[in-house]
Amino acid sequence: MVCIPPYRHIVNGFCISLPAVNICRHMHMKKGVNTAVEPEEHITGNLEWDGLSRPKIYYAVASLWCGIFLSVMDGNICNVALPTISQELGVSSADSIWVVNSFQLVIMMTLLSFSSIGELLSYKRVYVSGTVLFTVGSLFCALSHTLPLLVASRAFQGLGAAMMMSVNTTLVKITYPKKYLGRGVGLNATVVALASVAGPTVAAGILSFASWPWLFAINIPVGIVTFFMAFKHLPDNPTHIEGRHFNIRDGLLNAAVFGLLIGCIEIYSHGAKSVTVLVGVALLVVLGSIYVRTQLRRRWPMLPFDLLRIPVFSMSVITSIISFTAQMTAMVAIPFMLLHTFGMNAVETGLLMTSWPLVIVFVAPLAGSLIGRVHPGVLGCFGLLLMSAGCFLLAFVPENASHLDIAWRLMMCGAGFGFFQSPNNHMLLSSAPNYRAGSAGGMLATARLVGQSTGAALVALFFHLFGDGAPHDAMLLAGILTICGALSSVSRLGLRSPVK
Repeated sequence: MVCIPPYRHIVNGFCISLPAVNICRHMHMKKGVNTAVEPEEHITGNLEWDGLSRPKIYYAVASLWCGIFLSVMDGNICNVALPTISQELGVSSADSIWVVNSFQLVIMMTLLSFSSIGELLSYKRVYVSGTVLFTVGSLFCALSHTLPLLVASRAFQGLGAAMMMSVNTTLVKITYPKKYLGRGVGLNATVVALASVAGPTVAAGILSFASWPWLFAINIPVGIVTFFMAFKHLPDNPTHIEGRHFNIRDGLLNAAVFGLLIGCIEIYSHGAKSVTVLVGVALLVVLGSIYVRTQLRRRWPMLPFDLLRIPVFSMSVITSIISFTAQMTAMVAIPFMLLHTFGMNAVETGLLMTSWPLVIVFVAPLAGSLIGRVHPGVLGCFGLLLMSAGCFLLAFVPENASHLDIAWRLMMCGAGFGFFQSPNNHMLLSSAPNYRAGSAGGMLATARLVGQSTGAALVALFFHLFGDGAPHDAMLLAGILTICGALSSVSRLGLRSPVK
Protein backbone atom coordinates (compact mmCIF):
# COMPACT_ATOMS: atom_id res chain seq x y z
CA MET A 1 0.00 0.00 0.00
CA VAL A 2 1.39 3.37 -1.01
CA CYS A 3 -0.02 6.52 0.55
CA ILE A 4 0.44 9.94 -0.91
CA PRO A 5 1.63 12.25 1.90
CA PRO A 6 -0.62 14.99 3.28
CA TYR A 7 -0.94 18.37 1.58
CA ARG A 8 -0.18 17.19 -1.96
CA HIS A 9 -2.14 14.99 -4.32
CA ILE A 10 -2.16 14.83 -8.11
CA VAL A 11 -5.62 14.68 -9.72
CA ASN A 12 -5.79 14.64 -13.51
CA GLY A 13 -2.45 16.37 -13.70
CA PHE A 14 -3.33 19.10 -11.17
CA CYS A 15 -1.64 19.37 -7.79
CA ILE A 16 -4.14 20.05 -5.02
CA SER A 17 -3.81 20.14 -1.23
CA LEU A 18 -5.44 17.50 0.93
CA PRO A 19 -4.59 18.42 4.53
CA ALA A 20 -4.59 15.60 7.02
CA VAL A 21 -5.91 13.10 4.44
CA ASN A 22 -3.96 10.08 3.14
CA ILE A 23 -5.17 8.81 -0.23
CA CYS A 24 -4.19 5.22 -0.85
CA ARG A 25 -3.89 3.78 -4.31
CA HIS A 26 -4.66 0.23 -5.50
CA MET A 27 -1.75 -2.13 -5.20
CA HIS A 28 -1.35 -5.88 -4.96
CA MET A 29 0.37 -6.66 -1.70
CA LYS A 30 0.55 -10.34 -2.45
CA LYS A 31 0.03 -12.33 -5.61
CA GLY A 32 -3.65 -12.92 -6.15
CA VAL A 33 -4.70 -10.71 -3.25
CA ASN A 34 -6.09 -7.27 -3.88
CA THR A 35 -5.91 -5.00 -0.86
CA ALA A 36 -7.41 -1.94 -2.44
CA VAL A 37 -8.41 0.83 -0.07
CA GLU A 38 -10.82 3.33 -1.53
CA PRO A 39 -10.75 6.91 -0.27
CA GLU A 40 -13.83 7.87 1.63
CA GLU A 41 -13.88 11.30 0.02
CA HIS A 42 -12.64 12.59 -3.29
CA ILE A 43 -12.71 15.83 -5.22
CA THR A 44 -14.58 16.21 -8.47
CA GLY A 45 -15.36 19.09 -10.79
CA ASN A 46 -13.59 21.62 -12.94
CA LEU A 47 -10.13 22.11 -11.45
CA GLU A 48 -9.28 24.63 -14.21
CA TRP A 49 -12.18 26.97 -13.35
CA ASP A 50 -11.22 30.58 -13.97
CA GLY A 51 -14.24 32.71 -13.22
CA LEU A 52 -17.15 34.02 -15.27
CA SER A 53 -17.08 35.76 -18.61
CA ARG A 54 -18.53 39.12 -19.52
CA PRO A 55 -21.25 40.37 -19.19
CA LYS A 56 -22.45 37.76 -16.68
CA ILE A 57 -19.68 38.70 -14.27
CA TYR A 58 -21.09 42.23 -13.90
CA TYR A 59 -24.51 40.99 -12.77
CA ALA A 60 -22.94 38.45 -10.43
CA VAL A 61 -20.71 41.08 -8.82
CA ALA A 62 -23.65 43.50 -8.49
CA SER A 63 -25.68 40.86 -6.64
CA LEU A 64 -22.72 40.17 -4.33
CA TRP A 65 -22.24 43.86 -3.58
CA CYS A 66 -25.92 44.45 -2.84
CA GLY A 67 -26.14 41.46 -0.51
CA ILE A 68 -22.97 42.12 1.45
CA PHE A 69 -23.72 45.84 1.77
CA LEU A 70 -27.17 45.19 3.23
CA SER A 71 -26.01 42.43 5.58
CA VAL A 72 -23.03 44.36 6.94
CA MET A 73 -24.80 47.73 7.16
CA ASP A 74 -27.75 46.30 9.08
CA GLY A 75 -25.39 45.37 11.90
CA ASN A 76 -25.38 48.96 13.13
CA ILE A 77 -28.14 50.75 11.21
CA CYS A 78 -30.42 50.61 14.28
CA ASN A 79 -27.97 52.32 16.65
CA VAL A 80 -29.22 55.81 15.89
CA ALA A 81 -32.87 54.78 16.23
CA LEU A 82 -32.55 52.84 19.54
CA PRO A 83 -33.79 55.76 21.72
CA THR A 84 -36.83 56.18 19.46
CA ILE A 85 -37.51 52.43 19.34
CA SER A 86 -37.29 52.08 23.14
CA GLN A 87 -39.67 55.01 23.61
CA GLU A 88 -42.27 53.85 21.07
CA LEU A 89 -42.22 50.23 22.26
CA GLY A 90 -42.23 51.25 25.93
CA VAL A 91 -39.02 49.46 26.96
CA SER A 92 -35.82 50.54 28.71
CA SER A 93 -32.73 51.65 26.80
CA ALA A 94 -30.81 48.65 28.15
CA ASP A 95 -33.44 46.22 26.81
CA SER A 96 -33.47 47.92 23.41
CA ILE A 97 -29.78 46.97 22.93
CA TRP A 98 -30.98 43.44 22.14
CA VAL A 99 -32.25 44.75 18.81
CA VAL A 100 -28.59 45.08 17.81
CA ASN A 101 -27.10 42.22 19.84
CA SER A 102 -29.51 39.53 18.60
CA PHE A 103 -28.53 40.27 14.99
CA GLN A 104 -24.78 40.13 15.66
CA LEU A 105 -25.00 37.12 17.96
CA VAL A 106 -26.85 34.93 15.43
CA ILE A 107 -24.31 35.80 12.74
CA MET A 108 -21.38 34.81 14.93
CA MET A 109 -23.06 31.57 15.99
CA THR A 110 -23.87 30.35 12.46
CA LEU A 111 -21.25 31.85 10.15
CA LEU A 112 -18.82 28.91 10.00
CA SER A 113 -21.66 26.40 9.76
CA PHE A 114 -23.06 28.08 6.66
CA SER A 115 -19.62 28.35 5.05
CA SER A 116 -19.22 24.60 5.58
CA ILE A 117 -22.66 23.95 4.08
CA GLY A 118 -21.65 26.09 1.09
CA GLU A 119 -18.69 23.79 0.44
CA LEU A 120 -20.93 20.73 0.69
CA LEU A 121 -23.96 21.91 -1.30
CA SER A 122 -23.47 25.14 -3.19
CA TYR A 123 -22.22 28.63 -2.33
CA LYS A 124 -24.87 29.99 -4.69
CA ARG A 125 -27.72 28.13 -2.94
CA VAL A 126 -26.57 29.34 0.47
CA TYR A 127 -26.30 32.94 -0.77
CA VAL A 128 -29.66 32.92 -2.56
CA SER A 129 -31.37 31.34 0.46
CA GLY A 130 -29.75 34.01 2.62
CA THR A 131 -31.24 36.81 0.53
CA VAL A 132 -34.70 35.26 1.00
CA LEU A 133 -34.34 34.94 4.78
CA PHE A 134 -32.86 38.42 5.10
CA THR A 135 -35.65 40.00 3.04
CA VAL A 136 -38.41 38.16 4.93
CA GLY A 137 -36.71 39.03 8.23
CA SER A 138 -36.62 42.70 7.20
CA LEU A 139 -40.37 42.56 6.49
CA PHE A 140 -41.02 41.05 9.94
CA CYS A 141 -38.85 43.76 11.55
CA ALA A 142 -40.81 46.51 9.80
CA LEU A 143 -44.12 45.02 11.01
CA SER A 144 -42.99 44.34 14.60
CA HIS A 145 -44.91 46.19 17.30
CA THR A 146 -43.36 44.65 20.43
CA LEU A 147 -39.74 44.25 21.54
CA PRO A 148 -39.76 40.41 21.72
CA LEU A 149 -41.16 40.25 18.17
CA LEU A 150 -38.60 42.77 16.92
CA VAL A 151 -35.71 40.92 18.58
CA ALA A 152 -36.90 37.58 17.14
CA SER A 153 -37.24 39.17 13.68
CA ARG A 154 -33.74 40.63 13.95
CA ALA A 155 -32.40 37.18 14.84
CA PHE A 156 -34.16 35.76 11.76
CA GLN A 157 -32.71 38.60 9.69
CA GLY A 158 -29.26 37.84 11.14
CA LEU A 159 -29.60 34.23 9.99
CA GLY A 160 -29.99 35.44 6.41
CA ALA A 161 -27.13 37.90 6.81
CA ALA A 162 -24.88 35.09 8.10
CA MET A 163 -25.67 32.99 5.01
CA MET A 164 -24.70 35.84 2.69
CA MET A 165 -21.57 36.81 4.64
CA SER A 166 -20.31 33.25 4.97
CA VAL A 167 -19.96 32.67 1.22
CA ASN A 168 -19.56 36.22 -0.12
CA THR A 169 -15.77 36.29 -0.45
CA THR A 170 -15.77 32.70 -1.70
CA LEU A 171 -18.16 33.67 -4.49
CA VAL A 172 -15.89 36.62 -5.28
CA LYS A 173 -13.01 34.15 -5.67
CA ILE A 174 -14.87 31.89 -8.11
CA THR A 175 -16.59 34.76 -9.97
CA TYR A 176 -13.49 36.73 -10.98
CA PRO A 177 -10.83 35.32 -13.32
CA LYS A 178 -7.58 34.73 -11.44
CA LYS A 179 -5.77 37.61 -13.10
CA TYR A 180 -8.45 40.03 -11.88
CA LEU A 181 -8.91 38.52 -8.40
CA GLY A 182 -6.85 41.20 -6.65
CA ARG A 183 -8.98 43.94 -8.19
CA GLY A 184 -12.18 42.05 -7.31
CA VAL A 185 -11.15 41.55 -3.70
CA GLY A 186 -10.26 45.24 -3.48
CA LEU A 187 -13.64 46.36 -4.76
CA ASN A 188 -15.45 43.94 -2.46
CA ALA A 189 -13.42 45.20 0.50
CA THR A 190 -14.47 48.72 -0.43
CA VAL A 191 -18.13 47.74 -0.26
CA VAL A 192 -17.65 46.00 3.11
CA ALA A 193 -15.75 48.96 4.54
CA LEU A 194 -18.39 51.41 3.37
CA ALA A 195 -21.18 49.27 4.76
CA SER A 196 -19.40 48.95 8.13
CA VAL A 197 -19.57 52.69 8.72
CA ALA A 198 -22.56 53.69 6.58
CA GLY A 199 -25.22 52.43 8.98
CA PRO A 200 -25.57 55.55 11.18
CA THR A 201 -25.41 57.91 8.19
CA VAL A 202 -28.08 56.00 6.22
CA ALA A 203 -30.22 55.70 9.35
CA ALA A 204 -30.03 59.43 10.02
CA GLY A 205 -31.09 60.15 6.45
CA ILE A 206 -34.10 57.79 6.61
CA LEU A 207 -35.19 58.98 10.06
CA SER A 208 -35.17 62.59 8.87
CA PHE A 209 -38.34 61.92 6.87
CA ALA A 210 -39.69 58.53 8.01
CA SER A 211 -40.27 56.39 11.14
CA TRP A 212 -37.93 53.62 12.38
CA PRO A 213 -39.73 50.66 10.65
CA TRP A 214 -38.53 52.11 7.33
CA LEU A 215 -34.96 51.28 8.38
CA PHE A 216 -35.93 47.67 7.66
CA ALA A 217 -38.56 48.16 4.97
CA ILE A 218 -35.97 49.80 2.70
CA ASN A 219 -34.19 46.42 2.50
CA ILE A 220 -37.16 44.63 0.92
CA PRO A 221 -37.00 45.93 -2.69
CA VAL A 222 -33.19 45.70 -2.72
CA GLY A 223 -33.37 42.16 -1.34
CA ILE A 224 -35.85 41.07 -4.02
CA VAL A 225 -33.66 42.47 -6.82
CA THR A 226 -30.58 40.84 -5.28
CA PHE A 227 -32.36 37.47 -5.12
CA PHE A 228 -33.23 37.41 -8.82
CA MET A 229 -29.79 38.60 -9.93
CA ALA A 230 -28.01 36.07 -7.70
CA PHE A 231 -30.29 33.21 -8.73
CA LYS A 232 -29.67 33.85 -12.43
CA HIS A 233 -26.04 34.93 -12.58
CA LEU A 234 -23.99 33.53 -9.65
CA PRO A 235 -21.82 30.50 -10.49
CA ASP A 236 -22.22 27.07 -8.93
CA ASN A 237 -19.32 25.37 -7.11
CA PRO A 238 -16.64 24.46 -9.66
CA THR A 239 -15.41 21.60 -7.41
CA HIS A 240 -17.09 19.28 -4.91
CA ILE A 241 -15.89 16.95 -2.17
CA GLU A 242 -17.94 13.81 -2.64
CA GLY A 243 -18.58 11.68 0.41
CA ARG A 244 -18.39 14.55 2.89
CA HIS A 245 -21.38 15.31 5.14
CA PHE A 246 -22.41 18.13 7.47
CA ASN A 247 -22.05 17.30 11.17
CA ILE A 248 -24.98 18.75 13.16
CA ARG A 249 -23.19 18.18 16.48
CA ASP A 250 -20.25 20.28 15.31
CA GLY A 251 -22.65 23.00 14.19
CA LEU A 252 -24.31 23.14 17.61
CA LEU A 253 -20.95 23.20 19.41
CA ASN A 254 -19.73 25.95 17.09
CA ALA A 255 -22.84 28.03 17.81
CA ALA A 256 -22.47 27.54 21.58
CA VAL A 257 -18.76 28.42 21.65
CA PHE A 258 -18.98 31.57 19.54
CA GLY A 259 -22.21 32.62 21.25
CA LEU A 260 -20.54 32.31 24.66
CA LEU A 261 -17.39 34.08 23.43
CA ILE A 262 -19.22 37.18 22.23
CA GLY A 263 -21.75 36.96 25.09
CA CYS A 264 -19.03 36.97 27.75
CA ILE A 265 -17.32 39.96 26.15
CA GLU A 266 -20.61 41.85 25.96
CA ILE A 267 -21.80 41.20 29.54
CA TYR A 268 -18.37 41.98 31.00
CA SER A 269 -18.11 45.25 29.10
CA HIS A 270 -21.55 46.29 30.32
CA GLY A 271 -20.68 45.77 33.96
CA ALA A 272 -22.43 42.44 34.70
CA LYS A 273 -21.87 40.69 38.03
CA SER A 274 -18.57 38.84 38.35
CA VAL A 275 -20.34 35.56 39.14
CA THR A 276 -22.29 35.72 35.87
CA VAL A 277 -19.14 36.45 33.87
CA LEU A 278 -17.21 33.61 35.57
CA VAL A 279 -20.00 31.10 34.89
CA GLY A 280 -20.02 32.15 31.24
CA VAL A 281 -16.23 31.86 30.97
CA ALA A 282 -16.29 28.41 32.65
CA LEU A 283 -18.90 27.16 30.17
CA LEU A 284 -16.86 28.65 27.32
CA VAL A 285 -13.70 26.84 28.46
CA VAL A 286 -15.48 23.48 28.83
CA LEU A 287 -17.42 23.60 25.56
CA GLY A 288 -14.50 25.23 23.74
CA SER A 289 -12.18 22.40 24.79
CA ILE A 290 -14.66 19.78 23.57
CA TYR A 291 -15.17 21.69 20.31
CA VAL A 292 -11.45 22.11 19.59
CA ARG A 293 -10.65 18.45 20.39
CA THR A 294 -13.50 17.37 18.12
CA GLN A 295 -12.40 19.61 15.27
CA LEU A 296 -8.79 18.45 15.46
CA ARG A 297 -9.98 14.91 14.72
CA ARG A 298 -12.02 15.91 11.68
CA ARG A 299 -10.69 15.57 8.14
CA TRP A 300 -12.71 18.61 7.11
CA PRO A 301 -13.14 20.68 10.30
CA MET A 302 -15.80 23.38 10.55
CA LEU A 303 -13.28 25.56 12.38
CA PRO A 304 -10.63 25.11 9.69
CA PHE A 305 -7.62 23.87 11.67
CA ASP A 306 -6.33 22.27 8.48
CA LEU A 307 -6.10 25.75 6.95
CA LEU A 308 -4.80 27.34 10.16
CA ARG A 309 -1.82 24.99 9.92
CA ILE A 310 -0.83 26.95 6.82
CA PRO A 311 1.37 29.78 8.23
CA VAL A 312 0.30 32.39 5.65
CA PHE A 313 -3.39 31.69 6.30
CA SER A 314 -3.13 31.76 10.10
CA MET A 315 -1.06 34.97 10.13
CA SER A 316 -3.59 36.61 7.79
CA VAL A 317 -6.41 35.64 10.16
CA ILE A 318 -4.51 37.05 13.17
CA THR A 319 -3.74 40.26 11.28
CA SER A 320 -7.40 40.60 10.31
CA ILE A 321 -8.67 40.15 13.90
CA ILE A 322 -6.20 42.69 15.32
CA SER A 323 -6.89 45.24 12.61
CA PHE A 324 -10.67 45.03 12.74
CA THR A 325 -10.52 45.31 16.53
CA ALA A 326 -8.57 48.53 16.10
CA GLN A 327 -10.92 49.81 13.40
CA MET A 328 -14.08 49.26 15.43
CA THR A 329 -12.46 50.64 18.58
CA ALA A 330 -11.72 53.85 16.70
CA MET A 331 -15.08 54.00 14.88
CA VAL A 332 -17.05 53.68 18.13
CA ALA A 333 -14.84 56.09 20.09
CA ILE A 334 -14.65 58.90 17.51
CA PRO A 335 -18.37 59.93 17.62
CA PHE A 336 -18.20 60.29 21.41
CA MET A 337 -15.03 62.34 21.05
CA LEU A 338 -16.61 64.67 18.49
CA LEU A 339 -19.88 65.04 20.42
CA HIS A 340 -18.52 65.41 23.95
CA THR A 341 -14.97 66.76 23.61
CA PHE A 342 -15.55 69.12 20.68
CA GLY A 343 -19.25 69.83 21.29
CA MET A 344 -20.35 69.04 17.73
CA ASN A 345 -23.92 68.16 16.83
CA ALA A 346 -25.07 64.91 15.21
CA VAL A 347 -25.03 66.35 11.68
CA GLU A 348 -21.44 67.64 11.99
CA THR A 349 -20.35 64.32 13.49
CA GLY A 350 -21.99 62.30 10.72
CA LEU A 351 -20.46 64.43 7.95
CA LEU A 352 -16.99 64.26 9.46
CA MET A 353 -17.23 60.50 9.96
CA THR A 354 -17.93 60.01 6.24
CA SER A 355 -14.37 61.16 5.46
CA TRP A 356 -13.07 57.79 6.74
CA PRO A 357 -15.08 55.53 4.35
CA LEU A 358 -14.96 58.08 1.54
CA VAL A 359 -11.21 57.74 1.08
CA ILE A 360 -11.51 53.92 1.20
CA VAL A 361 -13.57 54.09 -2.01
CA PHE A 362 -10.44 55.24 -3.85
CA VAL A 363 -7.69 53.52 -1.87
CA ALA A 364 -9.03 49.94 -1.63
CA PRO A 365 -9.26 49.38 -5.43
CA LEU A 366 -5.79 50.96 -5.79
CA ALA A 367 -4.41 48.54 -3.20
CA GLY A 368 -6.09 45.67 -5.04
CA SER A 369 -4.42 46.65 -8.32
CA LEU A 370 -0.99 46.78 -6.60
CA ILE A 371 -1.20 43.21 -5.27
CA GLY A 372 0.61 41.70 -8.26
CA ARG A 373 3.48 44.21 -8.02
CA VAL A 374 3.94 44.67 -4.25
CA HIS A 375 3.85 41.90 -1.64
CA PRO A 376 0.50 41.98 0.24
CA GLY A 377 2.36 41.81 3.56
CA VAL A 378 4.19 45.03 2.72
CA LEU A 379 1.00 46.77 1.58
CA GLY A 380 -0.79 45.68 4.74
CA CYS A 381 2.08 46.82 6.96
CA PHE A 382 2.22 50.23 5.26
CA GLY A 383 -1.55 50.66 5.53
CA LEU A 384 -1.71 49.76 9.22
CA LEU A 385 1.22 52.02 10.11
CA LEU A 386 -0.57 54.86 8.30
CA MET A 387 -3.78 54.07 10.20
CA SER A 388 -1.84 53.93 13.47
CA ALA A 389 -0.41 57.40 12.84
CA GLY A 390 -3.93 58.70 12.17
CA CYS A 391 -5.26 57.17 15.41
CA PHE A 392 -2.47 58.71 17.49
CA LEU A 393 -2.99 62.09 15.83
CA LEU A 394 -6.72 61.90 16.64
CA ALA A 395 -5.97 60.96 20.24
CA PHE A 396 -3.90 64.13 20.69
CA VAL A 397 -5.87 66.51 18.47
CA PRO A 398 -6.13 69.94 20.15
CA GLU A 399 -9.52 71.04 21.50
CA ASN A 400 -9.54 74.10 19.23
CA ALA A 401 -9.05 71.99 16.11
CA SER A 402 -11.07 72.88 13.03
CA HIS A 403 -13.25 70.50 11.04
CA LEU A 404 -10.47 70.23 8.45
CA ASP A 405 -7.91 69.29 11.13
CA ILE A 406 -10.10 66.37 12.21
CA ALA A 407 -11.13 65.38 8.66
CA TRP A 408 -7.60 64.85 7.32
CA ARG A 409 -6.71 62.70 10.34
CA LEU A 410 -9.80 60.56 9.71
CA MET A 411 -8.87 60.33 6.03
CA MET A 412 -5.41 59.11 7.04
CA CYS A 413 -7.03 56.31 9.06
CA GLY A 414 -9.33 55.40 6.18
CA ALA A 415 -6.48 55.38 3.65
CA GLY A 416 -4.40 53.16 5.90
CA PHE A 417 -7.23 50.69 6.42
CA GLY A 418 -7.94 50.65 2.68
CA PHE A 419 -4.31 49.73 1.91
CA PHE A 420 -4.49 46.89 4.46
CA GLN A 421 -7.85 45.23 3.81
CA SER A 422 -7.68 44.27 0.12
CA PRO A 423 -4.16 42.72 0.17
CA ASN A 424 -4.88 40.87 3.42
CA ASN A 425 -8.13 39.39 2.08
CA HIS A 426 -6.44 38.39 -1.18
CA MET A 427 -3.56 36.71 0.65
CA LEU A 428 -5.92 34.83 2.96
CA LEU A 429 -8.15 33.57 0.14
CA SER A 430 -5.31 32.63 -2.22
CA SER A 431 -3.49 30.64 0.47
CA ALA A 432 -6.38 28.16 0.74
CA PRO A 433 -7.09 25.40 -1.80
CA ASN A 434 -10.05 26.01 -4.09
CA TYR A 435 -12.07 23.16 -2.62
CA ARG A 436 -11.67 24.77 0.83
CA ALA A 437 -12.59 28.25 -0.38
CA GLY A 438 -15.85 28.19 1.59
CA SER A 439 -14.06 27.63 4.89
CA ALA A 440 -11.50 30.30 4.01
CA GLY A 441 -14.24 32.83 3.24
CA GLY A 442 -16.09 31.89 6.42
CA MET A 443 -12.92 32.33 8.47
CA LEU A 444 -12.32 35.73 6.90
CA ALA A 445 -15.82 36.91 7.84
CA THR A 446 -15.49 35.36 11.31
CA ALA A 447 -12.20 37.17 11.92
CA ARG A 448 -13.79 40.46 10.90
CA LEU A 449 -16.82 40.00 13.17
CA VAL A 450 -14.73 38.80 16.14
CA GLY A 451 -12.53 41.86 15.74
CA GLN A 452 -15.44 44.27 15.40
CA SER A 453 -17.33 42.77 18.37
CA THR A 454 -14.19 42.90 20.52
CA GLY A 455 -13.50 46.50 19.51
CA ALA A 456 -17.01 47.68 20.39
CA ALA A 457 -16.88 45.81 23.70
CA LEU A 458 -13.50 47.35 24.55
CA VAL A 459 -14.89 50.88 24.13
CA ALA A 460 -17.84 50.01 26.39
CA LEU A 461 -15.36 48.64 28.93
CA PHE A 462 -13.26 51.81 28.71
CA PHE A 463 -16.33 53.93 29.44
CA HIS A 464 -17.00 51.71 32.46
CA LEU A 465 -13.41 52.12 33.71
CA PHE A 466 -12.36 55.63 32.65
CA GLY A 467 -15.60 57.61 32.22
CA ASP A 468 -15.29 60.73 30.04
CA GLY A 469 -11.66 60.00 29.21
CA ALA A 470 -12.59 56.75 27.47
CA PRO A 471 -12.56 58.06 23.84
CA HIS A 472 -8.98 59.37 24.19
CA ASP A 473 -7.75 56.11 25.75
CA ALA A 474 -9.63 54.06 23.16
CA MET A 475 -7.88 55.93 20.32
CA LEU A 476 -4.50 55.24 21.93
CA LEU A 477 -5.40 51.56 22.14
CA ALA A 478 -6.47 51.58 18.47
CA GLY A 479 -3.08 53.06 17.53
CA ILE A 480 -1.20 50.40 19.52
CA LEU A 481 -3.30 47.59 18.03
CA THR A 482 -2.64 48.75 14.47
CA ILE A 483 1.12 48.69 15.14
CA CYS A 484 0.73 45.09 16.32
CA GLY A 485 -1.26 44.36 13.16
CA ALA A 486 1.48 45.92 11.01
CA LEU A 487 4.10 43.67 12.62
CA SER A 488 1.86 40.66 12.04
CA SER A 489 1.37 41.65 8.39
CA VAL A 490 5.06 42.11 7.60
CA SER A 491 5.91 38.78 9.26
CA ARG A 492 4.31 37.06 6.22
CA LEU A 493 7.11 38.17 3.88
CA GLY A 494 9.06 34.95 4.27
CA LEU A 495 6.00 32.70 4.07
CA ARG A 496 4.71 31.02 0.93
CA SER A 497 1.31 29.61 0.10
CA PRO A 498 1.21 25.81 -0.35
CA VAL A 499 1.06 24.35 -3.83
CA LYS A 500 -2.56 23.83 -4.87
